[in-house]
Amino acid sequence: MSPARDRFDLRGRVALVTGGSRGLGREMVLAFAQAGADVVIVSRKLDACASVADEVTRTYGRRALAYAAHVGRWDEIDRLVDDVYDAFGTVDVLVNNAGLSPLHGSPAEVDEVLFDKVVGLNMKGPFRLAALVGERMLAAGHGSIINISSISAVLPRPEAIVYAAAKAGLNALTIALARAYAPVRVNAIMAGPFLTDVAKAWDMEAFAAVAQDLYALRRAGQPEEIAGAALYLASDASSYTTASILRVDGGSS
Repeated sequence: MSPARDRFDLRGRVALVTGGSRGLGREMVLAFAQAGADVVIVSRKLDACASVADEVTRTYGRRALAYAAHVGRWDEIDRLVDDVYDAFGTVDVLVNNAGLSPLHGSPAEVDEVLFDKVVGLNMKGPFRLAALVGERMLAAGHGSIINISSISAVLPRPEAIVYAAAKAGLNALTIALARAYAPVRVNAIMAGPFLTDVAKAWDMEAFAAVAQDLYALRRAGQPEEIAGAALYLASDASSYTTASILRVDGGSS
């Protein structure tokens, strides 16, 4: 068996990460580049993607493509896939990370626009992107798809019902796509609370108190703490892992 460090080696591979310009997405992009992968950084803001792409090239010497797209819209997803394959010839790792988690009042206050927006970005878009890339990975005989889910999928809160339902759907899609596209591996990371930009709106004192009971580690995660799980699922280290929903949540209960 190859050394452990070789099993996490991504040299010669291309990783596409949606929502890759900040937060958990940025940390995964950097981890993949450090492991040797060329990367495609996708978000709606091209300048933010370009900034991360420049960091990748300067720090790790890897090829990096910045690409602006709304991955809740299928026409933009179709163009994205065609353009990335034209540029690189392959996608070996796909991370569906882009998401939207707005809070709302009572369920009756959720309008159709909000519902469609949340489901579109958290479930509909990832389905389409995984389907298009999965078909090409299947033809190539290999690949890894990683869907970034949320602990909300199994611990839904009333103020985020639509988000929780979309992430639960994403978990189901993960398992079904793994069966549809084997030997391509399809897994999900069910993330808990991380101190990304979203956390700036939190009442940190209140969260710290709640975390003592809700999380075994009694804290939120740092964004870079997603990298180990992502690198495992992206690399040959997880060669016998598929249809798995991996909790990276500090031990929520």
